[in-house]
Amino acid sequence: MVTKRSLFSWILHNHWPLQLLLLLIILASIFFRVVPLELQKRIINIAIELKKTDLLILYCVLFLGAAILFSSLKFVINMLQAYIGQKILLEMRDQLYRHILSLPLQFFRQTQPGTVMSSLIGELGAVSGFLGSALAVPITSVLTLLTFAGYMIFLNPKLALISLAIYPVEIIIIPILQKRFNRLNANRVDESRSMNNVVSEAISGIHEIQGNASYRLEQDKFGLFADRLFFLAKRMYWYKFGIKFYNNLFQNIGPFFLFLVGGYFTIQGQLTLGALVAFLSAFEKIYDPVKELISYYEEFQDAQVRYQCVMERFDLEPEFELLPTGRPVHHFKGEIEVKDLEYRLDNGIRLFSEVSFHAHPGELIALVGFSGSGKSSLAMVLGQMYPYRQGNVLLDGHELRELTKMDVTCNIGFVAQHPFIFNGTVRDNLLYGSRALLLAEGEGSKRTLPGREKVFEMLRTVGLAEDVTRFGLNMIISRECCEPMMKHFIWMRQLIRERFGEKLAEVVEPFDVNNFLHHSTLHDNLFFSDVYPAEYLPENLPRNQNFLKFLADMKLDESLVHLGMELARKTVNLFEDLGENESFEFDASPMRPESFETYRTMMPRLLLGGTRTLDRKDKELLLFLALEYVPAKHAIVSIPESLQENIVRARHRFIEDVVGVDLGTCILPSERIDEARLKHTERKGFSLHCGTEYMFSHTALENLVYGNLKEEHTAAAAALLAQIMDLLKKEEMDEVMNAGLDFEVGSKGDRLSGGQQQKIALARAFLKEPPILIMDEATAGLDNASQALIQRFIENQLRGKCTVVAVIHRLDLLPSYDNILVMRLGRVVESGNYEELMKAKGIFHGLVQGD
Repeated sequence: MVTKRSLFSWILHNHWPLQLLLLLIILASIFFRVVPLELQKRIINIAIELKKTDLLILYCVLFLGAAILFSSLKFVINMLQAYIGQKILLEMRDQLYRHILSLPLQFFRQTQPGTVMSSLIGELGAVSGFLGSALAVPITSVLTLLTFAGYMIFLNPKLALISLAIYPVEIIIIPILQKRFNRLNANRVDESRSMNNVVSEAISGIHEIQGNASYRLEQDKFGLFADRLFFLAKRMYWYKFGIKFYNNLFQNIGPFFLFLVGGYFTIQGQLTLGALVAFLSAFEKIYDPVKELISYYEEFQDAQVRYQCVMERFDLEPEFELLPTGRPVHHFKGEIEVKDLEYRLDNGIRLFSEVSFHAHPGELIALVGFSGSGKSSLAMVLGQMYPYRQGNVLLDGHELRELTKMDVTCNIGFVAQHPFIFNGTVRDNLLYGSRALLLAEGEGSKRTLPGREKVFEMLRTVGLAEDVTRFGLNMIISRECCEPMMKHFIWMRQLIRERFGEKLAEVVEPFDVNNFLHHSTLHDNLFFSDVYPAEYLPENLPRNQNFLKFLADMKLDESLVHLGMELARKTVNLFEDLGENESFEFDASPMRPESFETYRTMMPRLLLGGTRTLDRKDKELLLFLALEYVPAKHAIVSIPESLQENIVRARHRFIEDVVGVDLGTCILPSERIDEARLKHTERKGFSLHCGTEYMFSHTALENLVYGNLKEEHTAAAAALLAQIMDLLKKEEMDEVMNAGLDFEVGSKGDRLSGGQQQKIALARAFLKEPPILIMDEATAGLDNASQALIQRFIENQLRGKCTVVAVIHRLDLLPSYDNILVMRLGRVVESGNYEELMKAKGIFHGLVQGD
């Protein structure tokens, strides 16, 4: 098991070739680390003393070459160490994460997500730095130390022994201090995890904190751990800097003896000046491997503490084996036999007992009863979510507790009352179970992912087709997906205008080349486009000389700068009194919050002399502000009708003279158009709003209505959308629905309603097509119509093909079930079909009648 592995077991496992390469490079680097010392001696004793310039140049070049080679090899060593460390970290995280996912559910109920995340990401990340150098550093340091010590002994044995005598003392003291530091560090890790849990819990329950104004209560919880960490940090720094103190002390004591004794030997002629210089250099360098060994020991102790804390946290055995050994995966028909089943919590509390029933393949079994009677717990046990100790659960004669997770996932589908939706698309979530099953079965699997039509059918089955179609209509669809529906979408534009008339005008501002667009920026108004070449993007236009000349020719330059000045002045007046730390949204202004200070500093110059006092940079900023202005949205300033007319006039001229397009192309035709004109083209980088072309930068709905949706009429737009959807052909609906499958659902599906999440979970299980389906109040969050739709599918499509065990809360859904188990106080008190139980007039009859 991964949690039983030692820290060093990761170092050579799967990585020995890289470690061997690293060792060879280290050996080469040590040679080039010592060579410069000998060259120093020769430069002084031979080249300088004999006054030989040629030898001086040779030795200096060799010295430089050795230094360059050593630096290069050191760079390679560092890169290899980092690479090996990250490779080991990748393997370690992968195996530990796989182990964590297989742990019992009870573990996750007792462990905060913050603990798992900090352990898997933070703590192991810190360990990886040590793992990459676990072999390289001690080998390099020891070999370097021995090499330098040997060279020093070669130069003068007595001086070498005196100089090296201080290191054993340092090697004794430093580890003692380090052990005390490590104990404190282990406590710090535990306290940090506890603090992470407090913060994680507070963020998850922020609605309760704000609803109860329990800020002080949560702050006190956080403060308790913060104080403990502060106390630990003080003590840790005491030992940390104590270690550094002794390091510095011993590092400076050495030179004292070296200068004293070495100088004496040189004066007495027992040591040459060149040898003394080389000895000094060797002594300075010999401390580097000693320091590296001490640092290595510190890092090893820190990594060991972190590693042990992480592995001890997850040192649990999975409740069930993941894969079968020596046999293929079982594939069942769906028979379930339960005999005297009992389930107790770890603390001994019994949730249910003496539960027995028999379900033949394809039967529908319902679990009903009072709240707390054990229905959901029974469903969890049958789905192998909880382990049982007493009784039997037989699937086609095989004991459930002895089956592997692979056996279960291939044969059982499970839908919870509160399903989890993963971050990603609707399609990803629908196919989640099917993809997992395909990967689990491996390359030899005959299983395939559900096809497009199968997915569409399931969306209609669970009542999700309309929702996904809406998603698609409000998305920008790729060119490939547009092809099948593009022609009809363009043809429908005139039909929609004729059909909905005033209702359409209420929620949509149509793209009309002859009218000013109040729901578009002035930038988009000028060009009647929303795709531009780089030089015509809003941020580049104020410096575009061709555009500035065009504005001057159309007499728009001063008007737009003046409009920008009004926008800047009113925005600054509105927001300048807000405190520095107060947050605010510029909904009524096109000004961006990060630009507010820039425009505020401009105001004094504007007040003094208007635009005449502004420099070129100021005018560029004001022009940019005007181009970002949306009249219908930024109510802080109104735009004069005369300026609107001038902008439309400039638009006409720009389209014809600059883009080179006939204005007639941009008018929505009053009758069906020739298919040859349907292809969308970009002229000189512009994508005009042409009525005869599909606009690939707009949503499908905006293409249908050929205009901007007004934000202030979203409710009316939703009602209109439902009517427009009725006009779509089935083929077009399918294409839009296919696009809607790529809708991003957000973290935990937070962009979906609760009902939509439940429907996705149901469709996910149905698409898996398991022989056994367990549903724990899986339709409780749905409306009556959706529940009835799903119940019809279960009765008509699953009966005889899939054994269904469903916890039911709506008793009117029960008549179609083959067997109903009525539970009370953890026991099955009645069983039979609907008619039998009603005739018995027992507990079930009372539940139905509301007695």
